[in-house]
Amino acid sequence: VPATEEHPEVQVEDTDADKLPLIVEEKSPSPVLLPPSPAKSDTLTVPGSAAGTHRKRLDTKEDVIEKLTLVLPAESPVVAWADSSTPQGMDDQDRAASSASQNSAIINDRLQELVKLFKERTEKVKEKLIDPDVTSDEESPKPSPAKKAPEPAPDVKPADTGQAEEEHYCEMLCCKFKRRPWKMYQFPQSIDPLTNLMYILWLFFVVMAWNWNCWLIPVRWAFPYQRPDNMHLWLLMDYLCDLIYLLDITVFQLRLQFVKGGDIITDKKEMRDNYLKSRRFKMDLLCLLPLDFLYLKFGVNPLFRLPRCLKYMAFFEFNNRLEAILSKAYVYRVIRTTAYLLYSLHLNSCLYYWASAYEGLGSTHWVYDGVGNSYIRCYYWAVKTLITIGGLPDPQTLFEIVFQLLNYFTGVFAFSVMIGQMRDVVGAATAGQTYYRSCMDSTVKYMNFYKIPRSVQNRVKTWYEYTWHSQGMLDESELMVQLPDKMRLDLAIDVNYDIVSKVALFQGCDRQMIFDMLKRLRSVVYLPNDYVCKKGEIGREMYIIQAGQVQVLGGPDGKSVLVVLKAGSVFGEISLLAVGGGNRRTANVVAHGFTNLFILDKKDLNEILVHYPESQKLLRKKARRMLRNNNKPKEQKSVLILPLRAGTPKLFNAALAAAGKLGAKGAKGGKLAHLRARLKELAALEAAARQQQLLEQ
Repeated sequence: VPATEEHPEVQVEDTDADKLPLIVEEKSPSPVLLPPSPAKSDTLTVPGSAAGTHRKRLDTKEDVIEKLTLVLPAESPVVAWADSSTPQGMDDQDRAASSASQNSAIINDRLQELVKLFKERTEKVKEKLIDPDVTSDEESPKPSPAKKAPEPAPDVKPADTGQAEEEHYCEMLCCKFKRRPWKMYQFPQSIDPLTNLMYILWLFFVVMAWNWNCWLIPVRWAFPYQRPDNMHLWLLMDYLCDLIYLLDITVFQLRLQFVKGGDIITDKKEMRDNYLKSRRFKMDLLCLLPLDFLYLKFGVNPLFRLPRCLKYMAFFEFNNRLEAILSKAYVYRVIRTTAYLLYSLHLNSCLYYWASAYEGLGSTHWVYDGVGNSYIRCYYWAVKTLITIGGLPDPQTLFEIVFQLLNYFTGVFAFSVMIGQMRDVVGAATAGQTYYRSCMDSTVKYMNFYKIPRSVQNRVKTWYEYTWHSQGMLDESELMVQLPDKMRLDLAIDVNYDIVSKVALFQGCDRQMIFDMLKRLRSVVYLPNDYVCKKGEIGREMYIIQAGQVQVLGGPDGKSVLVVLKAGSVFGEISLLAVGGGNRRTANVVAHGFTNLFILDKKDLNEILVHYPESQKLLRKKARRMLRNNNKPKEQKSVLILPLRAGTPKLFNAALAAAGKLGAKGAKGGKLAHLRARLKELAALEAAARQQQLLEQ
């Protein structure tokens, strides 16, 4: 652009000429003169416009800033008017005017959108100043979009894969299947002895091998059941039990985890050292003493296998682990105590047969005479001796007298121990039932002392029965008081979280706040027709229905059922949150059938909400909205402006018909026709009114 008197010489360049064509508008507004920039550049830069329609809606603030930056770059160009006498000057002038008009339109649109955003923000701030509990539209900050994980590199299948997944043709289905290769089972490097079910199953086999030795070694020593013809079978079972003992030492015991300084040790070397230094390893070595080599000199004598009975520690460990996983462990305790009694009788029967063989079978009246099944006859004698029933033959020799005295003393001691242990087992199994009966007896005694009406006593007894059978205890807090806080929270989450999380009032609240609330909930059982709360009472509790239903009563008489609430519903929250300045109950609530409710006290809720202000605002906002909806007047049905017309009498209709026939040809025919048309109009209005009434109903 050549220099003039007012403006210096300026070189005009189209920076986007290579990328976008210049668009010249036919009707362009007056150009906007941009202020001069302090930059030293003397080049006029004309930004081009994209082909297509401009976006009229501003999404974010960053978009506005970005587009304003495109319109107003850092180095503001200087606009100068060229001489219009030359063709080049006319072209440059049209191009500058077109660009200026487009820039002006974009700026105007963005400014209008910014004004609109500022107005909306001002209204929100004004609303928040009026009501401090009003929160923003976004109750919680939105998480930042997670970055997509990098796509894994394509797996390069080795050449052997094709051989492993060979195709198999099924003739019945007429299709091919890929035969999957067998996966080799890898034995765990460490075993948790408290929770690993595989280890408990292995202990079962070890205990079975231990019982084989404990029960059959005395039988094979005393009774003549081990003979040369079946010797190989006895030895096969013996060495199978020895193999189980050996596997237990070399495979399982070396991999057992243990606790050291509060840490669970899973290192292979430390686990092995811990077992080798333990007392159990020494007992396991004694169990496997190779006394069987003495068979070569003294013959196959079962007494050489007595060290196998020293593996009693595995038996007691199995008892502890099994009782920990059984739901009714007292049943196993009763069976185990009975087995103790049977084993003591088993040993006594073996000793009696040995004593009879030592004296000579049938030599005296006291010893076994060798008739019938030897084990059954000796076991019967052992039962009579240990129970001290009487009726036994009198011993005659000194050996028989001493043996009988030892049997009597052992029987008295053994049975006293067994009876005491059985009493403890049965007492522990029925401890809960005993506590329930004692509570009910005390309550009944109290009601009889104060002469409580019989109807009230029956309801109290019904509550005891239903509460005990529904949850197995009278007060759940007694179970939780001994547990640490973390375990109480875990139990509460597993039992109650599914119900509480579905409550609409608590949706959107802090998850940790709900966890804290779960620990404060109390479970209460209501009988049919029991009043949960009454209208006008001071609201100090909020209720969540766990099971059953409740009815909300109202109406003039206060007995009309307004609504039925089911499991997962909440009521009493408006009074508890004290929204609107009141904390009184607004309706009567009655239990419909047996109902289990969770109760949250107002004091506990306030203590929780102190630490969660955002959740407190959200709850108050929801409660205020619920109160506003409850107080909103119901829409009145429209009233008919034109009342329904009574039906025309039949006599009048007949008179009109007769008059119409007689005077249809006379002068009065016009009046009758007008009256007849008027009646038709009234009938049409009546039909329309009836149709409107039916639609409103």
